[in-house]
Amino acid sequence: MRKLLGNLLFLAFFLFLLLCPASLENDVKPMGVAEVLKRTTVESPSPTIRSIRFIIRSTVTFVNNGSSTWSLTEGDKAIGFFMNNSWQTALLINHSHPLETIAEDEDDNLVAILDLQRYLEPGEKLTYSVSYDILSKPRIIPDLDESDSGAIDEIPEYLREKHCTSESPWLTDNEYIRKTASKIAGNETRVLTIIKKFVAWIWENITYPNQPHEVPFYPNETLENKEGDCDDQAILFVTFCRIYGIPSFIQVGCVHLPRFYANTTAWNGHVQHELKQIGWHGWAMAYIPPWGWLPIDLTYVMGSLDYSINAIKKGAVTLQETIQYMNISKTDYVASTSTYRNFLQQNNFCLYSTDQMIMTLLGDLNGDFVVNILDIAIVAELFGSKAGEPAWNDMADVAEPYGLINIIDVAQIAVDFGKTV
Repeated sequence: MRKLLGNLLFLAFFLFLLLCPASLENDVKPMGVAEVLKRTTVESPSPTIRSIRFIIRSTVTFVNNGSSTWSLTEGDKAIGFFMNNSWQTALLINHSHPLETIAEDEDDNLVAILDLQRYLEPGEKLTYSVSYDILSKPRIIPDLDESDSGAIDEIPEYLREKHCTSESPWLTDNEYIRKTASKIAGNETRVLTIIKKFVAWIWENITYPNQPHEVPFYPNETLENKEGDCDDQAILFVTFCRIYGIPSFIQVGCVHLPRFYANTTAWNGHVQHELKQIGWHGWAMAYIPPWGWLPIDLTYVMGSLDYSINAIKKGAVTLQETIQYMNISKTDYVASTSTYRNFLQQNNFCLYSTDQMIMTLLGDLNGDFVVNILDIAIVAELFGSKAGEPAWNDMADVAEPYGLINIIDVAQIAVDFGKTV
């Protein structure tokens, strides 16, 4: 159960391989990003900035257009759970098929296996759908000063053992990559300074391609070609960090883009993906003492690229409109993506999917796009409960102070009473 690859990882990475925004200068900007930025203060969130609620719906269809039987693996039948942390609360609210089991994948992401049929005969197709309720909370990046940065030897050893490994796709033993990282970082020991140097070098030397790659690059390929899209650049950055003993990995998420629509076909027509109000993106995470884990975005930054610290302070993930989905630390998704593409094409199997991300009302506690007595009843039943208690429900904790369901939460839900999306 620890190696659930297949469709789960393929879908997550295919989406941002083809459709993640390169920067604020790309084609996504006119279709929603500008509006997002006008509403969001990244560096110093105002106390008046409140939580935002989204409903995310995904539908996947397998079609056997070949002449052989398609044996569906656990990976094909796996669905992911969006992360639960201090920045967001996520709940799976609907699934078209029963859940067979819940487990963790190789990178400790929580996944569920749907109870689907095991085989698709030639000419058959199978569709499943899932929906998530997401509460996105205000996000704050700590004040960062290089003089306060911890050194590499201050990083806990257990984090290095887990997030500095050399297996694919990181290729930390590659001599060319090691020499490049050494040339960039020199004898610097402060972690934040090293990371800023890596970011600045990538921004200066790696260009974003005119068309995102259908299969991701290994870090040596990104170096040799001097180009890479969001995940290619993130892989290279993570490889640099791991060479220097800085724990790091890739994280994937989605961004709410209110007016964005795309319908993309790839892999010679064997994959089609429709996006409604949603874009997928990938960035790096790195451990920087004394602040801990921080996001580093190489390609989607709301600020000047003259200041490499903006990769941390003004990356897409600091927006409340960005939802964190899954971590990638051990999985060689470069190889698995290529393998899955060959599998679909050689067998004439097809995969069609649709994702939609809708901003709903904050008081819509049950995800039905209307605030009514049912939502009031939910918060009333939870009134007075605190985080950690048996009756606690994060989804009703819509207002500060977080961690307590009180009259402020009731008032916030009452403000939306009678409204529909």
